Amino acid sequence: MVEISSDVIRGYNDTMILSILMKEPSYGYGISKEIKEISEGKYLIKETTLYSAFTRMEKNNHIESFTADQDPSGNGKKRTYYRITDEGKAYYRSKCEEWELTRDVIERFIEKEGV
Repeated sequence: MVEISSDVIRGYNDTMILSILMKEPSYGYGISKEIKEISEGKYLIKETTLYSAFTRMEKNNHIESFTADQDPSGNGKKRTYYRITDEGKAYYRSKCEEWELTRDVIERFIEKEGV
């Protein structure tokens, strides 16, 4: 089975995270689990990669963190959640445009038949 190289996908970790946060705020494990589900298990983001991305995106004002209870009743431990900012939404849109261009260029070099 072919695995996705971390070098190939590294530039799009932020895009995947922001895509999830476009729907609703979430926390680290929830985002990691959703990336796994959406990719059908083809990409597993490492915890260190995820939290490095959170730190970078928070520094660049693409996301903001807040603390909330684990469940609505207020029982359970508190978690750090992340939500996308307006600047993060603009960054996400620019990364989506960049992906379209990247895909167009790379597809010109991929043999579709006879491999």
